[in-house]
Amino acid sequence: MSNLDRYNDFAFKFEMNEPGVLEVIFDGPNLNAVDARVHSDIPYVWNVIDEDPDVNVVIVRGAGKAFSAGGDFALIDAQIEDYGTLTQVLKESRDLYYNMIDCSKPIISAIHGPAVGAGLVVALMADISIAAKDAVIVDGHTRLGVAAGDHAAAVWPLLCGMAKAKYLLLTCDKISGEEAERIGLVSLTVEEADLLETARKTASKLNRGAQESIQWTKRTLNLFWKQNAGTFEAGLALEFLGFGGPDVREGVASHREKRRPDFSRKR
Repeated sequence: MSNLDRYNDFAFKFEMNEPGVLEVIFDGPNLNAVDARVHSDIPYVWNVIDEDPDVNVVIVRGAGKAFSAGGDFALIDAQIEDYGTLTQVLKESRDLYYNMIDCSKPIISAIHGPAVGAGLVVALMADISIAAKDAVIVDGHTRLGVAAGDHAAAVWPLLCGMAKAKYLLLTCDKISGEEAERIGLVSLTVEEADLLETARKTASKLNRGAQESIQWTKRTLNLFWKQNAGTFEAGLALEFLGFGGPDVREGVASHREKRRPDFSRKR
């Protein structure tokens, strides 16, 4: 089996441009939108990486013009209409949070273009997040009509503080990569032309380091995420409760019709 054969069943591209450094690449239509298959694969690729003896470090990035534009509307529609899909996506969202925490290998995200939805979870829960200065970062849950539950309530206050987290999650304001670094939401920003090189140089530094001490440091720091598990579980439950309400239908309709949502409409 070659280094990458174990990843053949996952809906991503994989490269290994340096022995020990695996690159996981979002590569799909509509700016690497997360469809049902991608969403079902995102949580579980980390388990395989964790057990892969050929991998010391991971870079996750997007092909083309985006990191990932978030969930596609077909998947959102299915969550609204079908209880089985709703509970399956909830499980996958829960597993993504914990599996990224428990993956022993350090994860570096290289963020350019839009980073939204499940892709944004991966981008910001990476151990080191490197963004292009003009990247566009937004958590759009409340604009869609559901609570900002997947990772944000548990993670954002630790990254950028409660005041900024509340402002950005309640308003769904977009911020640039440069602003994200200024407030502490990402680790580092660079010009987009330098993004991949910077991510690879950082990965190489970790790849040459003392692997046990790096992994054990990650494990220790990730206890902060685990201490917030109650907040995460509550936020996730409330987010998915919202998929049964009227606001999300208006949110989806307004996105499709390219207009402001009117959540005051009669229900």
